Amino acid sequence: MEVSRLHRLKEVAGLFLKLGFTAFGGPAAHTGMMHAEIVQRRGWLTDQEFLDLLGATNLIPGPNSTEMAIHVGYLRAGWPGLITAGLCFVTPAMLMVLALAWAYVRFGAVPQAQQLLYGIKPVVIAIIVQAIWNLGRKATRTVFLAACGIVILASYFLLPINEIVLLFGGGLAIMLLENLQRLRKAMISEISIPTWLGLSSIPAAVATAFSMPIMFLTFLKIGAILYGSGYVLLAFLRADFVQRLGWLTDRQLLDAIAVGQVTPGPLFTSATFIGYILGGIPGGLLATLGIFLPSFVFVAISNPLIPRMRNSIWVSSFLDGVNVAALSLMAAVTVELGRASLVDWPTIMMALASLALLLRFKVNSTWLIVGGALAGLAVAALR
Repeated sequence: MEVSRLHRLKEVAGLFLKLGFTAFGGPAAHTGMMHAEIVQRRGWLTDQEFLDLLGATNLIPGPNSTEMAIHVGYLRAGWPGLITAGLCFVTPAMLMVLALAWAYVRFGAVPQAQQLLYGIKPVVIAIIVQAIWNLGRKATRTVFLAACGIVILASYFLLPINEIVLLFGGGLAIMLLENLQRLRKAMISEISIPTWLGLSSIPAAVATAFSMPIMFLTFLKIGAILYGSGYVLLAFLRADFVQRLGWLTDRQLLDAIAVGQVTPGPLFTSATFIGYILGGIPGGLLATLGIFLPSFVFVAISNPLIPRMRNSIWVSSFLDGVNVAALSLMAAVTVELGRASLVDWPTIMMALASLALLLRFKVNSTWLIVGGALAGLAVAALR
């Protein structure tokens, strides 16, 4: 029994270390790679189980892809797996960001990685499209679910609606539609919109002296309440570190976000960069701990509740709606990423070739990432 648990823990560590070094492209791309590795290659979860985890991570604050890793680690290897999966997924990116932060402080600029990313981005698009296709067929199993997904996708582009409103709105819509008869017999109480859906403006303040405890608590707060994309993270970081505390300039903040984007793993490692600038290696490590620690706590609390959610008719239909909404938002992000990544014929051809290899031959996405990087360097050299 102990050998089996140790073997599973090693499997978890190996998988998420690999993903930690190769998962470029943000949460949508990370989800696609995890689906390929966890559902298709290893069979650790079914499509429905993976969808339920995806929906659950969207219901709690924090970095979704990191929380997916923590969920899977817990299901595969218990509490040791929960901790190991999260650490293995975050640590490679953290170390890369620390190295880039050192170069930034020493030389005053972030080393360029555009040639490398030129070939990686089209592969990332193909990986996301494959995941959306596979998961979408499972998630949109009724007319209501399919229609809800289309409406949310259109609303994302046509209406100025917050992502969190779309996510919870999709869940509520499906819950109500699928339980209309029950709704007539139920007592409906007034629902108030949580105050955390909006960001209050924070007036600029006089710079305060740098403090490690204040920095840690600030990142802990952000990790505990942040929903949404990297743009939302940027808003939180600017409000606290530029406007309220006066510890960073706008230029430094944008450079921190850029480093989080060009390195694999979660965008939240931008905190590592900021922590290093403010307090060296101890600051980088403490900032990383602060922003990621709430995710471990939230997953530990929410994971045992997911099967119970499926056993409740109302909550199960709500989760179905959230799953569809999450995939619709994932598709919307893919469209935006595609506009920025597929910029010429070589990138379009790389994306199409990668998608064909994924769908027809089930090629490991990690090898496609490596191939894309090499192809990007080759095209740059020919030019």
